[in-house]
Amino acid sequence: MPISRRDLLRLAVAGGGVAFAVGDGTCEPGARQPRTAGTATFDRALAIPPVAKSSVDADGRRVFDLTAHAGTREFVPGQRTSTWGINGDYLGPTLRARRGEWVRINLHNELGETTSLHWHGMHLPAAADGGPHQPVDPGQTWSPGWEVKQPATTLWYHPHPHGRTEKHVYRGLAGLFVIDDDVESALTLPRRYGVDDLPVIIQDKRFDGAGQFDEAEHGPTGLLGDTLLVNGTLNPYRQVVTEKVRLRLLNASTARIYNLGFADGRRFQLIGTDGGLLATPFATDRIQLSPAERAEVVVSFRPGERVVLRSYPSELHTVGIMSRLAGGDDTFDVLELRAARTLAPSADVPARLADVPRPDGADATTIRSFRLSERQINGKKMKLDRIDEVVRRDSTEIWEVTNQHAQPHSFHVHDVQFRVLSIGGGAPPPELTGWKDTVYLPPETPVRIIMRFADYADPNVPYMYHCHLLLHEDAGMMGQFVVVEPGQEPGKPGHHHDG
Repeated sequence: MPISRRDLLRLAVAGGGVAFAVGDGTCEPGARQPRTAGTATFDRALAIPPVAKSSVDADGRRVFDLTAHAGTREFVPGQRTSTWGINGDYLGPTLRARRGEWVRINLHNELGETTSLHWHGMHLPAAADGGPHQPVDPGQTWSPGWEVKQPATTLWYHPHPHGRTEKHVYRGLAGLFVIDDDVESALTLPRRYGVDDLPVIIQDKRFDGAGQFDEAEHGPTGLLGDTLLVNGTLNPYRQVVTEKVRLRLLNASTARIYNLGFADGRRFQLIGTDGGLLATPFATDRIQLSPAERAEVVVSFRPGERVVLRSYPSELHTVGIMSRLAGGDDTFDVLELRAARTLAPSADVPARLADVPRPDGADATTIRSFRLSERQINGKKMKLDRIDEVVRRDSTEIWEVTNQHAQPHSFHVHDVQFRVLSIGGGAPPPELTGWKDTVYLPPETPVRIIMRFADYADPNVPYMYHCHLLLHEDAGMMGQFVVVEPGQEPGKPGHHHDG
């Protein structure tokens, strides 16, 4: 008698990822395994999120006004889906600022419940971070401000309410935050937003019979959909008018891991990861992104061709049926790129991109260990009133993070960009040699990361670290740390608003 999907999911969650043997393929999860390769219609033009309007106030700060509210959108033809969005019905505009600028963001909450906005990957004061300690109640406005102090890169923003992040992100509250600087601007890279520099925000959804988001069925890693949206567009295509195109790839899903490449096997150049440009381009035919990870790639085209961006089965390094339950065996067609008959010429990607010195860890003053298992980190579930780690400002630390679960997990650290020193004792692959703020954790494989805690200290307001599979985060796989001045003692965390 075949094992039901519900029983498999229950066993996988309760048992920490039990290894199941799959014999004749009759179990239900196999029957529902999404394989859309070659079947997508690509009949809707890819939406491009608008660049957010901004103004400069009397103090010289760039000011953005954002409003979170409910709406509806027609994803499935003939059906209106209830959604949440920022300055629109679904997703939000692309925020853009330059290194050295001061920004101020006025977030007004018109939802029926408390939310927040976390500036994922941004280096900023803890009180402006937008985590669970900066809630924005219905009808209220939160106005954080900070100086942009990091290199050009593709960041993003999303809610971070304690215990409800998965729901808020799944319903549509997310957007890009692009940082520019003089180094990137001097390079011969595609940078005309919406022309040869395209945002690609990838999310998976499951729709019910009425065309609504189905949030009911969770696997061991969270909500896994059987339908992809790109920038909120179902079955998207985009016309290409230049020889080279830059894609700013964001995995904005709550649980699914994508292994992205092209259907014809063509190679592309990886030029940047979570926190900025690589030192040199890396030519590859695949880039794997766990939830919240980003990658900037440059792809070349020939006139008149059509090329499909595809997500292939992921390399999760799990055992038994866990890869299937986590979506690791799934294949999706993501986006069709249609080259015009005549393409404008594009410059070659520079052989040298940015100064990204390789860290050796010699200046690290502290080594910490983090073990992820059973929806816990170091044996503890998240508590808002508990400080888990205390870090000294202007110190460099090495964190060794290990997934001791049979399930997939990842690790995200707020405020800092880190470098990966080693994975399982070996050197990281080329795609993990740049600046990162989120990294996938293969089971039973220690991952060493190094980071510096500069500029900001606040003994009372913590930053977070957590698994970015959002079901896991909401269930307690998160901790918090404060950065203090030398000799300063940590305070007591609570809810803090930076106005």
